[in-house]
Order: sequence, then structure tokens, then C-alpha cells
Amino acid sequence: MGSGEGGVVKDVGSKAELDEALRGAAPVVLYFWASWCEASKQMGQVFSHLAGDFPHALFFRVGLLLSIFCLAVFKKESLSDWVEAEEHPEISETYSVSAVPYFVFFKDSRSIDALEGANPTVLANKVAKHVGPASSVESASPVSLGTADPTILEAAKNMATQSISSKTEELNSGLSDGLRKRLQQLVESYPVFLFMKGSPEQPKCGFSQKVVNLLKDEGVEFRSFDILLDNEVREAMKKFSNWPTFPQLFCKGDLLGGYDIVVAMHESGELKDVFKDHGIPVISNETKIAKDSEGPIPEMRGGITESTGLHVEIVSRLQTLINSTPVMLFMKGKPEEPKCGFSHKVVEILLQEKVAFNSFDVLSDDEVRQGLKAFSNWSSYPQLYIGGELIGGSDIVLEMQKNGELKKVLAEKGVATNVALEDRLKSLITSAPVMLFMKGTPDAPRCGFSSKVVNALREEEISFESFDILSNEEVRQGLKTYSNWPTYPQLYYKGELIGGCDIVLELQSSREFKSTLSE
Repeated sequence: MGSGEGGVVKDVGSKAELDEALRGAAPVVLYFWASWCEASKQMGQVFSHLAGDFPHALFFRVGLLLSIFCLAVFKKESLSDWVEAEEHPEISETYSVSAVPYFVFFKDSRSIDALEGANPTVLANKVAKHVGPASSVESASPVSLGTADPTILEAAKNMATQSISSKTEELNSGLSDGLRKRLQQLVESYPVFLFMKGSPEQPKCGFSQKVVNLLKDEGVEFRSFDILLDNEVREAMKKFSNWPTFPQLFCKGDLLGGYDIVVAMHESGELKDVFKDHGIPVISNETKIAKDSEGPIPEMRGGITESTGLHVEIVSRLQTLINSTPVMLFMKGKPEEPKCGFSHKVVEILLQEKVAFNSFDVLSDDEVRQGLKAFSNWSSYPQLYIGGELIGGSDIVLEMQKNGELKKVLAEKGVATNVALEDRLKSLITSAPVMLFMKGTPDAPRCGFSSKVVNALREEEISFESFDILSNEEVRQGLKTYSNWPTYPQLYYKGELIGGCDIVLELQSSREFKSTLSE
């Protein structure tokens, strides 16, 4: 049982026990903590107090094991010096826990929300929202924490304030030219490069160890960097790659992704295809034999290999998709949410060139995903087509941009770039004091994030205008480059970007939203 005053907080005994609790009717709040983290101790008291306010819900906690790196820092000689041990690492891996304190909220047997960091007010509001009315309140309004230890609350709030301030400074401050150059040199120093915790011989986290094992299974040589040994690189890489966690795997200088994406690519066979397309040599005997047995590439006839076995219907469908727009990108994910580093790179290039394009998410349709590989005789994604002809993947597109050939091809195919788009975006952004670029309309939002921002604006009685970015692909893609903000919604005040859904909700939670839009 958890210590301290408050309700019942139960330590998770096993993953099976947690799974059984999740299958029940009661809401569940799961708390990941560590004794070496001061913020965890403070938030543990708040967590226990909330458990008393919401007796109809189940409150669990999971202790995380201190890494060997941290043991050295804290001068501890063995794990026996610590009370808790990470007996169930599969639980923390399931919910991608990379920092503590960390909270996950469950309802109807599924995860519906999460919170990272020490912010008692936000935690209380999320518990009230997801768990339901407390025993001492009538509605899911912000919970009163008045009966908790005021010293503990003040300390936890100070930690939250410092954390938010630190994150804001990170977002607002760019990387120095020297540091950016150093990171660029690192990611390009070897064809396959892994930023990880620990070394391949001694990984310091389960995610890093699994990616190392996958790379060994793939039979490729790689180099690595232990981010635990250099905090400057560790923090800067999160900005450089726009990826918040580790490990991070790069191929030919481009980010492939983290643990989840690498595992998915490995299981689908696409990691092997990526390495093959980028000329990464295979060193394992098993893979070498498989590669040697492939034989020559079958001859093409009418754009289709004789051995593909593609039906006329899928060929016709692929041709229709390819020719549906002058510039067509087959990618993983969507332009606003790429699911791999190579797709993200090509999207960036097209936005930089101010090219209007359509895209198709190959992860959403396995028939297209597999069929297009045979149709184009190109085994990986993304694939960029201009005027119905395959240009290539990220390496080729990047090289064409660097030497100016991409502009030449676009011109030859009659694809015009819109240099006046920036002026149009400026006009839209400043067309109202408070301007929201969203998916759908305020009365009929087309995504949950847009709906939340609309609700926040209405709750604060703030007048605003909006623009449906789904109605105009040119504005949708162009604004991401203009604002340097990759997703929607985007909220502007007097021509200045406030941020997206998370920032708006954070401002509202801290009661700074209305004042920010009235300065």
C-alpha cells in the first residue's frame, strides 16, 4: 500500500493483476514513480490524497528501477540500496514511460490520457475529468487540494512551474550553429547511426537494447552514441530531430524513428527494404544468402514485373492514384503527421519548394502498400511521382533539391510553385485578432484537438474567426512551413502564433489563456 494520508494506493503486483483491474468497470489511474526522483515523492502525496477523494476509482503505482548510470551519480553501490525495483518492465514499456512522475488514465478498459511531470493542479483536473465526480464535489470541476499538505503542494507546484518554464525556454531557443553542426556530423558519421542509452554491449534501457538486437538481426553494421554521457547532445537531439525520446535511429542522416517505429518496420520487412534501397551492406550470413538467392530483377513489361501477379483492378487503381494530381507522394502517415523520418524529409522538401501536392498514406491500405512496390519496382517508402512518373525516394529527392534538378523537373512538368502564398497566409492570419486554423468548422470540428481548442475559446468567451485547412491543401501545407509548426490546430493572436491544442489547454488550466489573448 502507498504510504501517507489519503485513500488506498495499491502497488502493482503483476501485469496480470493490472490487466484484470483494467477489465473491470472502475476507472483506473496508474502512477509511475521512483524513489530517487524528488518530484515523485511530492506527487505521491498528492496522488494518495486524490485516491481518498475518488474512492470509487482504482489508484495503482509502479516503481521504476534506477539505472546504473544514476547509481553511479548517486554513489550507490547496489540495487539493494533502493526500496523499489522495476519488477515489471513490460508495464513501463507498454506505456512508453521515459520520465517520472508519469500518470496514465484508463476508462472502459482502454488508455484515454496521460500526464508527465509534477503538476498537482493538472493532475487533479485530469482525475476529476476522467474518473468522474468525487465523493466531496458535485461535478468534475477542478478538485480542491486544500486538505493536502500545503508544503508538499507548494513544492510540487514550484517543480511544475520550473518544468514548464524550462520547456518554454527550450522551445523558444534555437540550437547554436556550432551545436547543430556537431549533431549533423554525428548523424552523418556512419550510414546507420543509433542514439541510445548506454552502449550496444551494455544498453541502459530496454528500448535501446531491443533496437540494438533488431539491428543485429538485420545484419547491418552501425555506430552509436550514448546520450547518457553528454546531456548537451541528449537535450539538443530532441530539438534537432523533433523526436522527444530515445533511442533514435538514423539512416544516411535521416531519422527513421524510435523504438515503436523500428520494431514495426522490422516486423513488416520494411527495415530490410530501407537498408537495401540506401545501399547499406548486409553482413549476416542468413541475410546474405537470402539476398544472393533473389536473382536478377525481373524484366518490366508495361510498368509491371511479370512475376508480380497484380490484377488488372489494382494496376488501374494505382495508375489512377499516381495520376490524380501533378505531384503525388506515397508516404507513411500524413503530411501533418509523418510516421517515418524519410517521409517527413520529402514533405519538408516539397513545402520548402512551395509545391502543391497530394499524398496517400500507405499504412492505411495494405493493397496499395504492397502493390505499388511491384508496380514501381521500388521496395520502400516514400515514393514521389511528378507528372505520373516516379522520381524516387528521400535520398534521390534530397539530392535533386540540392543540385537544383527538382526545380527543373517541376518546371518541365508544368508544376508551378506559388511564391505569393506567403502573402496570402499573412493576410489570413491577420484577418481577425484571434484566428484559429483548424480541421472543420467551430460548429462541426473534424478532429478532437480542434474541438478542444474551440471549446476552450468558447468557455473563456473569446471571439474568434477560423479557417478550415481541410478545404484548401495549399494553405494546409504552406502554413506549416510559414509557422514552423507541423500540426493543426494553430491559434494566432494579432498575427502571432500562440500554439496548438496542448499549449492552449495548458494556458487555460493555468488561467493564463484569456489574459494572453488580451495583452
